[in-house]
This record gives sequence, structure tokens and C-alpha cells, in this order.
Amino acid sequence: MYNYKISIQYDGGRYEGWQRIGKDFSANTVENKMITVIEKMTGEKIELPCGCRTETGVHALGQIANFKLLQKKDKNDIKNYLNRYLPRDIAVLSVEQVDERFHSQLNAKSKTYMYVLDMGNVANVFKRKYSYHTFHRLNIEAMQKASRFFIGEHDFKLFTTAKKNKSTVRNVEAININVQGNQAVIEITANDFMHNMARYMIGMLLDIGNEIRKPEIVNDVFANKEVTMSFPAESYGLFLKNIMY
Repeated sequence: MYNYKISIQYDGGRYEGWQRIGKDFSANTVENKMITVIEKMTGEKIELPCGCRTETGVHALGQIANFKLLQKKDKNDIKNYLNRYLPRDIAVLSVEQVDERFHSQLNAKSKTYMYVLDMGNVANVFKRKYSYHTFHRLNIEAMQKASRFFIGEHDFKLFTTAKKNKSTVRNVEAININVQGNQAVIEITANDFMHNMARYMIGMLLDIGNEIRKPEIVNDVFANKEVTMSFPAESYGLFLKNIMY
């Protein structure tokens, strides 16, 4: 079989996340849109695993997926066909033929999410769909202090809505908060993310930046102390930045 690795960019604003649920081929997901076009192009039934299953409303700058075909196709023909027939809010950046053993989900080593904040007094009209407006400047120093408590291997069971029948231990490799003018960008790199994990982490950082909570609240959660969790951050400011293999 021929295995194709594709890099994808999409605006998740109108989609119910990446993954279709079960056999629901009618769900408005990025995966369903992609599979429909690929199967029409190839005449073959395919599976389309991805590196990181983004949630409803979340965007991607560098999603990775792969699919296998019985018949060989030119990679440039695949790219051009997909970009011609996919909706305009989904774009295929590259296509390459890879080893048959490559699996976009199982082979992923780390993943990075980024969250965009607009800290201006008045929201930027042209960025409102892709950044969360805070109405004022956050306490970035407190957020940076709190971010250090996330680093390392911890049980993130309270930072996810995933079913708890699997391990909820994850390793957060880095968190960086960069500020330029009224914009701040939070980047989180981990070996893996569970459902809504990034949004819950950012929600807590936002509470700390708004001085509703102290940075040490992160340690209290990991120590299983009684803590009222922060709400997850809004999805429209979140982007899957890249996946490392």
C-alpha cells in the first residue's frame, strides 16, 4: 500500500472538531470533509488518523494526518485536487509519500498548542475571531510563575473532560508566554493532550493573570487539594501549532 502524509491548516470556527464520532459520516468535522474529498478523488475507502484531535472551534496551523491507498497517486496531484475541492477554510500545505509504517497519531512525539490573547482596552475588530479579548493587561509575571508548576510529568485528571478509564498522566515539556504590544501568546508543548486539557490549563492561567487566583493553585490541584477548577478557555483563541515526530 502507498502511505501519504499530509500537513493541513484549518479555521475550526464552523466545525465540530477534527474527529467524527463513531460512524457518523454526516457530522460537520474536518475529518469528514477531508475523507469525502479524498475518497471521491481516489475511488477508495480510507481511514484518516491525525496527530492531534482538535476540539470544536479550535484551529490548526500544522495538523498532520495520513491515509493509505492501494493505487499510487502523484503527491502534487493529491495536493492540488484537495485544495480545489475542500472548503476554503481548510488547506493542504504539503503531501508526501512516507513509509507504510508511519502513523500520524501513534508516531507523534510532542504537540504544541498556542493561545492568542488581545489585551487591549478595545478589542481588535479584525482579530476578534482568533484571539480572546481580556479587556485589560494581565499579570503576565504571575502567569509565567504559574506556568512553571505545570512543567514535568503530572496527573492532569482535573484538566480534562476525557473518560478516566485511561491514564491521565501527561508530560508538559514547555510553556512560553510571549508579549508584543497588546497581544500575548501562550504556547504549551506536551507529549500528548487529552480532551480539553489545553483549554483548562489556559483557563487557569487566565484566572491567575486576572489575579482571581494565586500561581500556587496549580500545585494545589496536583496535590489533590480541594480546588474549584477554572472554566476552560474559549476555543476560538486556540490553535494547534505543530506536531513533532
